[in-house]
Amino acid sequence: MTDTPDDGERAEAIRFVQSSLGDVFAQFRRLVKRNAESLQPGLHPATFKMFTVIARHAPVTASTLAGWLDMDKGQVSRAVRDLEEAGLVARRPDESDRRSFVIEPTESGRTRLAVVRARQEQTLHARLADWPVEDVHRLGELLHALTEQDPFGED
Repeated sequence: MTDTPDDGERAEAIRFVQSSLGDVFAQFRRLVKRNAESLQPGLHPATFKMFTVIARHAPVTASTLAGWLDMDKGQVSRAVRDLEEAGLVARRPDESDRRSFVIEPTESGRTRLAVVRARQEQTLHARLADWPVEDVHRLGELLHALTEQDPFGED
């Protein structure tokens, strides 16, 4: 099978998407690091990410977190301990299984996260302020479509 001009153009476009995604991921990592530091000085970015998952899905068990974040239970346990010491989360017995605990954000944790997220949203709003609303919607749709399946073929 020979490549058609369209195949070469598509391959070039896909390489451009890969390169652009690399730039987005690098910028996102910097943003997460900054947000972690804003939320709690010295907080590890992975722990910040875990906290955002807890805040979104609380109450949640450590084993559920480990599965969602593809982390081992020891990593989750250490991160939850760090979040507890920072006053961001609290643990309580799981009413459906008294042998385990559920984790949820404290009121202070929710408030502090809201402040960090507000700054983040302001930045994104400023970056997209000159875009037509239709383009912003389309960007959201395209990103959603890209993440509906594993983009790296590991479904």
